[in-house]
Amino acid sequence: MLDAIGLTADIDEGDMAMDAIVILQVIKADGSVHLVKGRSDAVDWVTALGMVTAAQAVENSGYSLA
Repeated sequence: MLDAIGLTADIDEGDMAMDAIVILQVIKADGSVHLVKGRSDAVDWVTALGMVTAAQAVENSGYSLA
């Protein structure tokens, strides 16, 4: 599904993805728009909250924290 919408993530050679959280904007059949969150199997709610909070800090900093 993520390939179909052109999702990519740039990581360095030799780096390995450990966990992932994906936030999707979905248009329902009735035309309403919703957000849906998915996460990898190993991510518990505490880790998910931490990752989302860190991602928000990176977005808000203009990527200076990336």
